[in-house]
Amino acid sequence: MCFTSWAAENQQEAAPSTIAAPSATASSTANALHTWTRLSTEPYAGKQDDIFFVTPELGFYGNGAGKIFRTVDGGATWAKVFEQKGTFVRCLAFTDEKHGVMGNIGPGYFPGVTDTTPIYRTEDGGTTWTPAKSIEGAPVVGLCAFDVVKVPFINAGNLDHRPRIIGVGRVGGPTAFIWSDDLGQTWKQGKIPDIGAMAFDVKFLDEKRGFIASATHADVSQAHALILATEDGGATWNEVYRSSRSFETTWKFSFPSKEIGYCTVQSYNPDPTASQRVVAKTTDGGKTWAEIPLVNDHKVREFGIAFIDVDRGWVGAMPHGFETTDGGKTWSRVDFGNAVNKIRLIRKNGTVTGYAIGVEVHKLVIPVEAPSVEKPATSNTNQP
Repeated sequence: MCFTSWAAENQQEAAPSTIAAPSATASSTANALHTWTRLSTEPYAGKQDDIFFVTPELGFYGNGAGKIFRTVDGGATWAKVFEQKGTFVRCLAFTDEKHGVMGNIGPGYFPGVTDTTPIYRTEDGGTTWTPAKSIEGAPVVGLCAFDVVKVPFINAGNLDHRPRIIGVGRVGGPTAFIWSDDLGQTWKQGKIPDIGAMAFDVKFLDEKRGFIASATHADVSQAHALILATEDGGATWNEVYRSSRSFETTWKFSFPSKEIGYCTVQSYNPDPTASQRVVAKTTDGGKTWAEIPLVNDHKVREFGIAFIDVDRGWVGAMPHGFETTDGGKTWSRVDFGNAVNKIRLIRKNGTVTGYAIGVEVHKLVIPVEAPSVEKPATSNTNQP
């Protein structure tokens, strides 16, 4: 594994160079989907990686300082429920109000990260966190993303569903693909093909069809953005997208429907003429992907992405975000903070509540009519 040059390039990922907070608590853009409002949170000098809401009111976020915060009032107030020096809280997922997991990036990548425990879990709504009992197979160094998918099973003669938590990692390698069917207590492990040298995000449309956001090399100077797909629950993986340019990785997925999905593509090319930024898009359920232009600006680096439906969505980036209302044909600037790494959308009673985390945390609330397009690809609407 070689990721020295990648880590050097990626220092901005941990601490964006432009992190000044906006002077106002809310900002708007002409013809914007809606206005995002900045929430009051503990200051953090860098990109915070994940936020997860079980309901529009109950949510959690974590960061590289080894801290997890919880809100029960939709982000109006936050209480610290976890703090551990040497831990880097990279990803979070909850299956209900009590049960959740946290993924640690692990040592050997970011300075100061010494914790070798890859997964912590809670059974009491985040009040206490303990290491997962076991992970089969080779040691897992660290994780970058979780997904939750409902798996059907027969329960006393009736068709029921149980949650499966799926995890992948990590930036810089080594890679891991794991899953748990017992709320994060124990984990099984599969294998990512050698061509997938890093793993940044995972998305399963059902228990069989899934995708991993990856890159072809652990050294970013040699890496091409890569998407891997499975049709058999992760037993085998196939390449379905690879960028033609070096210095690139994928980052995050959003599937607003079973057929239409989006994935952010990052560029770390130091050449200022390599300025075109793109988003990968599929219209056939992930079988094939095409690049759509985002912006021609060398300063931009993409991170999180989320779509309300097949046309309306956002991309988090440095130094600001983007939004579209036409499926990515056109994009406009949106101000919801710098380096937004994750955007969560929670649907309830005809309303979408959005939370975006980067250097800061922002929120929006949008009344949404029942969409005329096909239903979202997952029943867990917290997983765009």
